Parts: sequence; structure tokens; C-alpha cells
Amino acid sequence: MTKKSICDTLRRTCLILAGSFIMAVNLKSFVRAGGLIPGGFNGLTRLIQEISVLLWHWEPPFSVINFILNAVPVVISFKFIGKKFTGYSCLMIVVSGILTDMVPAWPVTEDILLIAIFGGLINALAISLCLFANATSGGTDFIAIFLSEKYSIDSWNYIFAGNVVILGIAGALFGWDKALYSIIFQYTSTQVLHVLYKRYQKQTLIIVTKRPEDVYEAIAEITHHDATLIKGEGCYSKQECDVLYSVVGRDEVSKVVNTVRETDPQAFVNMIRTENLAGRFYQRPND
Repeated sequence: MTKKSICDTLRRTCLILAGSFIMAVNLKSFVRAGGLIPGGFNGLTRLIQEISVLLWHWEPPFSVINFILNAVPVVISFKFIGKKFTGYSCLMIVVSGILTDMVPAWPVTEDILLIAIFGGLINALAISLCLFANATSGGTDFIAIFLSEKYSIDSWNYIFAGNVVILGIAGALFGWDKALYSIIFQYTSTQVLHVLYKRYQKQTLIIVTKRPEDVYEAIAEITHHDATLIKGEGCYSKQECDVLYSVVGRDEVSKVVNTVRETDPQAFVNMIRTENLAGRFYQRPND
């Protein structure tokens, strides 16, 4: 292994271990303390635990249920997303599951609204650390990334809609107040995740420049994305100009714009959020 490869492995492993610990503490000190049923497979695991207690007065280990639920998504990820990606994701699933069973609860507050809001924020932080390590916390995250890469759509809101179904079942069984607070938890987590992690979000760049070749080379070098050159004319100046049209990932926008301004200080850049794409779009490999 090269020095760069070793450093990358250490970085990813440390991020995953940190995310696993934060997620475990959050599940015990916020989710469980507030009686919440979050979305995703963690929420489904908690729901199964609560149903088991209700019916048989016995709570099965969190880790065992979570491992079983993640079995199929792991296979899908291994086949369609990437082997290293799946391996690091399995590390997150295993460590966070075991820690959830082991770490003690540290109740912070009894205010359930504060638990829902800050629990959701901390949940997003844990998931983001995992995503920054180019892995996932498992379950619906596998599905979200699979949909994002296969269909080039920002799928987090669709996953949120699926989570509402889980919360509806929890509400019918254990009371709608906890279910509604759980929706606040999940909504907070989803929105914070949108802010922290932008890889699967797209941005359209419309660049008016006098150095189109240099600007295009800068875009291609940073993002590996193509661009379309459009010949135009300034309505006020009546001078010919070149317009580059390109779509890049939102996590790449800042670096691209800074490089464009360095290449052509007079360039005019318009940034537009892109909701959906149809056609070929380069995705950085996960492995």
C-alpha cells in the first residue's frame, strides 16, 4: 500500500468510528430517552424492540435486529455501489450496533421537543461523518445512494416519505405524540444532512467568459464533467461573447467558481440549483 492509500484508510476509519460512537450515544441519550422512533433501519429496529417489549416483555439486542435488516441492502450495495464502500459501511453498521447495546444512556434533557430537534441534528452529524468517509450508516442510506447514482436524483426526501410510514405504524401502536415528535427528529436530520453533505445534489453553471477553452479545461480537470459552448452577443455592448453551460455537483461548485475567477477574472457566473437530470452525468466512483 502507498502512503496516500494508508492515510486515506486511516482517515475513513477514524471518521466511521467517530460517526459510530456519536450515533450510538444519540440513540441511547436522545432517541431512547425521548421514546422516539426515528426513520430508517435504526427506527425500524427500535420499533421492533418496542413491539417485542409490548408483546413478550423482552427487548432483543439492537445490534442483532439491525444486522438482520441490513443484510439485503448490503448485498445490493456490494453488487451495484462498490466493494470498499460496502466494507466501510459494514464497519459502521457493526460498530454502531454493538456500541448502542454497550454504551450507557446520558440523558441531557427531559424536554421532548429539544430531544427531537437536537437528536435530529446529532443524527445528521453522525451520518455526514460516515458519508465523508465515502461510506454509509446502512439501511435506507444504501437505498438512497443507489437511487442517486442509478437515476441521478436527490433521493433523501423520498426516503423521508418512506420513513413517515414507519412513524405512522409507531403512532398507531404507541401514541401519536411520540410519532409526531419523531417526525420532527427525522425532518431536522434530513434538512441538516442536506446542508452538510452535497455530493448528490447538482448545480448548473452558466459562465460568460472571453477564455472559454481555459475555463472548460479548469472545469474538466476539477470535476471530470463536460460543458457546452454557446456563441452569444452582449445586448448592451454588442460584442461577441462565449457562454459555457455545465452541470456539476454542489460540493464542487465553490472550487470550480474560484478556479474560473482565477482563470478569467472578468467571467460572469450564474449558479442554478438543479433538481433532476436526464442523460449521462459523471459520478465519482465510490471505490
